Amino acid sequence: MCAPRRGQLPRGRPLCAARWAVVSRTQVTRNEEPVAGPPESTTSTEADDDDGVAVPATEAAPAAAPPAAAPPAAEPPAAEPASAKRRPRARTAAAALAAVLLVSGYAAADTADAVPGVLTLSPPPTVPGPPPAPGAAAEPAAPAALGALDPAAPRPDPGALAAAVGPLLGAAALRGSATASVVDATTGQVLLDDGAATPQEPASVAKLLTAAAALRVLGPDATIPTRVVAGAQPGQVVLVGGGDQLLAAGRGDPDAVVGRAGLADLADAVADSLRQRGAAAGSTVSVTLDDSLTGGSPQVEAGWGTGDIAAGYVAPLTSLAIDAGRLVPGRYAARSNDPGLDAARAFAGLLGQRGFTVAPAVERGGPASTGGALLGEVRSAPVADVVAQALAESDNTVAEGLARLVGAASGAPPGFASSAQAVMAAVSAADVDTTGAVLADGSGLGSGSAVPAAVFTSLLSAAAREPELRPLLPALPVGGLSGTLEERFGQPGAAGAAGLVRAKTGSLTGVTSLVGTVVDADGRLLAFAVLADATGPTPAARDAVDAVAAALATCGCGAATT
Repeated sequence: MCAPRRGQLPRGRPLCAARWAVVSRTQVTRNEEPVAGPPESTTSTEADDDDGVAVPATEAAPAAAPPAAAPPAAEPPAAEPASAKRRPRARTAAAALAAVLLVSGYAAADTADAVPGVLTLSPPPTVPGPPPAPGAAAEPAAPAALGALDPAAPRPDPGALAAAVGPLLGAAALRGSATASVVDATTGQVLLDDGAATPQEPASVAKLLTAAAALRVLGPDATIPTRVVAGAQPGQVVLVGGGDQLLAAGRGDPDAVVGRAGLADLADAVADSLRQRGAAAGSTVSVTLDDSLTGGSPQVEAGWGTGDIAAGYVAPLTSLAIDAGRLVPGRYAARSNDPGLDAARAFAGLLGQRGFTVAPAVERGGPASTGGALLGEVRSAPVADVVAQALAESDNTVAEGLARLVGAASGAPPGFASSAQAVMAAVSAADVDTTGAVLADGSGLGSGSAVPAAVFTSLLSAAAREPELRPLLPALPVGGLSGTLEERFGQPGAAGAAGLVRAKTGSLTGVTSLVGTVVDADGRLLAFAVLADATGPTPAARDAVDAVAAALATCGCGAATT
């Protein structure tokens, strides 16, 4: 299923380009499993393609050259933090939630089709529409969040809630590694603290931290530019990557997130500018790629597995990419080893289609001259929508791109680790208690991250209070309906929570996590985080954490009256 699209936001301020270099090395580690289906090992390249994204044969970019070889090793990664002991578990307080959550939770009657509304478990009607632009993913509208909740709804009694949830946290599939935090979303009262201060490997729920930092530092309405400027040599044009990982190979789609900006539109603008500057039909043009934003070459984080690229979990990070570096459509399609150069070659081919003679060699160069005339520019969807895409589809490449932009905007030195540190600094500045948290990358795919469950419930609290963070809440996938939760909450005992849980998933081999919000049986909105990093097989572990969220959804838990 394609990622849900948030409401379109007005174009905002651009993101400024910055210069950085990044550590590049690979080693075998656990591999990301955003949705049920992909193998736990990347020895297989077979992908679980349920996106259904097709590229129509209208104006497509010329075929890219074969991908470059995997980048070589560079510098060793920073030392991995020591694992924290799990017992005894300390009880800690989470930050207070705002009294009003404008964008979280769901109405149970709506989900059950008992009353009219946007949520339903019945198949939606098929509405015909125009085909997506080349390279762009057509995205259905996201289920809207409940606009207001009854602040007088009874809140769960902590003791009763612990009695209902505690045994589930001890499920055999979690092998004693689960920790949890549950907070009342109206009052900020801590309802459950089961080892919530213990750092755990988070897997993809780490993307919540990156998403929050991007919203705060870049701004939800900011857009990411891809520019072409005149080069220093006659006939030279320089493609300057600004960090957009979701370019379309052909024309952009103003209603899409994936493919909002298109290389064909950029080629149109550049061709017009060249003609206005006196270039005649057939004039020779050379294309150079300025990839300095991400270090000048494809960057691979040290903790990624050697099979992660072929398995479609991530692409090497470059300053721009078509559909996050996918070689063919599909959520788990194999990724290019050099998405930036592939995009530059596609752009060069599009210039050739517009009457210019394009030099065959497309190469990387240094940073573009600051005095080069702007020949054309296209812009991404607003950052809030890019964040929603990254969370809904658990896209590692997009998340790493956002982390790099946060690092650049914060003045952090180059690198995966330094960008992750900039993310944590931005989250801390948003009044989130990040005590005990260490982040190694922006996606959670690599090794070395350790974050307490209480940090995530504190983050959801801040999202309720902070306007720039608020888009984080409706961006979360909906249980049984959208994103990486589309096929979850269908098992016995958990189906009743479908439509009531909004959460980010996290899965690595041996790691399963779920962080989000849920409306309980009495209509009370709760924020929760369940992390387990020494589990058994992933499917059973997922069912176990889903059961915890379902218990929260169905529990009145001896509701307190005060």
